[in-house]
Amino acid sequence: MCRNKIAKIITSYDIRDIIKEDERVDAMHITGVKVAYYFICHTKLWLFSHNITMERENDYVALGKIIHENSYRGHNEIQIGDIAIDYIRKGETIEIHEIKKSSAMENASKMQVLYYLYYLKSRGVIATGVIDYPKLKKRITVELTPESEEKVKNVLTEIEKTISGPMPPPKRKKICKKCAYYEFCFGGDE
Repeated sequence: MCRNKIAKIITSYDIRDIIKEDERVDAMHITGVKVAYYFICHTKLWLFSHNITMERENDYVALGKIIHENSYRGHNEIQIGDIAIDYIRKGETIEIHEIKKSSAMENASKMQVLYYLYYLKSRGVIATGVIDYPKLKKRITVELTPESEEKVKNVLTEIEKTISGPMPPPKRKKICKKCAYYEFCFGGDE
């Protein structure tokens, strides 16, 4: 993402001032996807964190990208450090948006957005978050409170433990058959 596009969106800040180093988060390269995966499946989090990625071949991931591209044309993903925000709106406040195809993993999505808000706050940017569900014509607002900020910090510690330990054994859940890692975890066993 070029700096000019970000500068148009975040006009009252100099991007060099926004991006300060946060050694704890940056050292583990914790992304919003990893935060979401922590709430979805620890095995998936571990595999993804060790560069075993299978999303490119998954139809559900492809569908999510198509929904994103078709529903929010003209909005470009913003990469800031290790996080990728689907798009940002700047009005009286900075509003970050995360686009999801369904609300099935709403808690994971909320924590992902809370992490983005925490990440930005640690760099001097105060924002609010919005999760957009274009297929459902629904959106929810997410705000970083002192309680949710503490929860994010605890989750980051748990993610570090999960990533640095041995691969957690897969636990079969209702959502597994739609997962990009299904074959890896269960070898197609029914």
